Amino acid sequence: MAHATMKSIAILLADMQYKLQSNIHRRPLGQAHLGLRYLYKMSLAVSLRRALLVLLSGAVFILTVLYWNQGVIKTQAYSDSQLRPHNHKDRNHLSIPVEKSWTYKCENDRCVRTPYRKNASNTKRVSFTSCSMTCGDINIWPHPTTKSLISAHTLRFSVEDVQLQLDTPHREVSKLLKIAFDWFVRDLRQIQRLDYATHTPEAAAATFVSEATSRQRRHNNEAPAPETQPAASLFGSTFGLQRAGDLESLQVKLSVHESGEIDFNLDNNESYHLSTTFEHQRLVVHIAAHTFFGARHGLSTLQQLIWYDDEDRLLHTYASSLINDVPKFRYRGLMLDTSRHFFSVEAIKRTIAAMGLTKLNRFHWHITDAQSFPYVSRHYPELAEHGAYSESETYSDQDVREVVEFARIYGVQVLLELDAPAHAGNGWDWGPKRGLGELAMCINQQPWSFYCGEPPCGQLNPKNNHTYLILQRLYEEFLQLSGPTDIFHLGGDEVNLDCWAQYFNDTDLRGLWCDFMLQSNARLKLANGNVPPKYVAVWSSALTNTKCLPNSQFVVQIWGGSTWQENYDLLDNGYNVIFSHVDAWYLDCGFGSWRATGEAACSPYRTWQNVYKHRPWERMRLDKKRRKQVLGGEACMWTEQVDENQLDNRLWPRAAALAERLWSDPNDDHDFDVVQPDVFRRISLFRNRLVELGIKAEALFPKYCAQNPGECI
Repeated sequence: MAHATMKSIAILLADMQYKLQSNIHRRPLGQAHLGLRYLYKMSLAVSLRRALLVLLSGAVFILTVLYWNQGVIKTQAYSDSQLRPHNHKDRNHLSIPVEKSWTYKCENDRCVRTPYRKNASNTKRVSFTSCSMTCGDINIWPHPTTKSLISAHTLRFSVEDVQLQLDTPHREVSKLLKIAFDWFVRDLRQIQRLDYATHTPEAAAATFVSEATSRQRRHNNEAPAPETQPAASLFGSTFGLQRAGDLESLQVKLSVHESGEIDFNLDNNESYHLSTTFEHQRLVVHIAAHTFFGARHGLSTLQQLIWYDDEDRLLHTYASSLINDVPKFRYRGLMLDTSRHFFSVEAIKRTIAAMGLTKLNRFHWHITDAQSFPYVSRHYPELAEHGAYSESETYSDQDVREVVEFARIYGVQVLLELDAPAHAGNGWDWGPKRGLGELAMCINQQPWSFYCGEPPCGQLNPKNNHTYLILQRLYEEFLQLSGPTDIFHLGGDEVNLDCWAQYFNDTDLRGLWCDFMLQSNARLKLANGNVPPKYVAVWSSALTNTKCLPNSQFVVQIWGGSTWQENYDLLDNGYNVIFSHVDAWYLDCGFGSWRATGEAACSPYRTWQNVYKHRPWERMRLDKKRRKQVLGGEACMWTEQVDENQLDNRLWPRAAALAERLWSDPNDDHDFDVVQPDVFRRISLFRNRLVELGIKAEALFPKYCAQNPGECI
């Protein structure tokens, strides 16, 4: 197009020069001089008009081309701060170094490493990742619940080839899927290492222009420009320019027809069907689901069907694949305690992003405890003023809303827990100054071992109506921030009756606990618009077997040992349960005692194999009826000895081991703690995927073992 335009302008200029020369030869000198000036002006005006007309025609043509290339939806950026992706980039180094000295060959479903010398061999080097993804069974995590089919033939492409086609009549579903796809593409850019590729002048210039434009838009308070398919891709497909890879386009078609629901509940249909077709250099990946949540899980699977090959520096995927998938358990959770140590919003979002990739679907936010009260309540800011570690270590309602909306894009529900009546100390001591009486008792009381499980102590006053009113207002805030839900966590952990006995020694203390929990539940109903949540969760204790809590509504999160009698008693009493056994799924255990007196530690360390092998429903030999009472499980990260610096490696990849156990629950007839080699192979590669995305996951074994699958097991 540019060449044709320049040619037209050259013709016009030549024509103008010819006319001028002709007029000069036809007129006398004086007249020629005046005529020359006149003709020059007239010819110039005519020629400029013609040139502008040609340029305008060219611009119209280019815009038409761009318009007709909008048949698919490109990635889109959103200015809303609460929907911004987390920053997982580290531009200083590559987390997974290129291994140019080795090549890999698949032998008996196992990648074998051999030295590679480029000059001495005419064969192409095969990277470890490409070998791992094409050798043996499908290499994704968690493993699909049904048989999956993938082709041996793979295709090369670049992230700029990826496009989105939406097929849904539901507006809100469409909006969420656009954002999810946008972040999916951002991850692919990270995987392809395009965010690091600024060493060439062209890439550096492109980055500079992009960042300068963004800064100017922010300065002018403009919304970011929508991200579209790169111009090279558009013109390449239009004008037949040379492309890298095997594809003209990789089109991701997301179909959601049956349901427009975007609110979480335990009855959400999370199944999806993924299939691919390849023809005429175009690969179409079709993800069909009943709900947004199923489609989101399909995107997570697709992300793991794509990998980066460091030899040709392109993304690879399968030419053909077929996956039908549905989770075995409805509740697949991860709990983080942000009271004993404060964690930034960015760290929480990074954790949730990894949860989305593993298809964990409940982020249990234990946001307050006796140690600190970091949540800044709209109704009662005094709680944070008296209970937060510092002004900077707090969560505003906007912070919480940002986490909630961010998590929704990854198919993760945020469950906010205000633990009560125990584990409530610092932050609750301002009642008398406001004329509200003692809101809590035993705050920081010594000796602490008499009145609580660990210092500092504190327990809410069960006979102060102001305490219940404050709880109701806090429940209202939590429900407004987290959105409609059919499950809410009331806490109820480790109530110490000796604390209350100092004040109510003539009272049935067990009955007092029952009254507190029932009154709290009544306040929760009022906070929820006089509608009781379908499920109300509480932590297990010696008190939960008193049978005073209705089993039709209350769910017990069992944190005690997997062999404790309470596991059987609670199921026999008709309660639905969530397993969080301390001897398998407490990820904070095994780091020694953090104080001079008392046990203060749960040992030993729970390896990823311990987490993965734990199948309490099998060990307990539950019948079909009681299996239905098991909603799922949750890994817990209490943070006495964990802060933001250790968070990633304490959680990952062990939380991923839980994710596969709860998603597909693979059959396992091996001895305790003996994991099949295929599981080692898949979780090792998945750990590398986490590292690629900036998550500092714990190493599983020496790198030699990762490079030589099967040798160290």
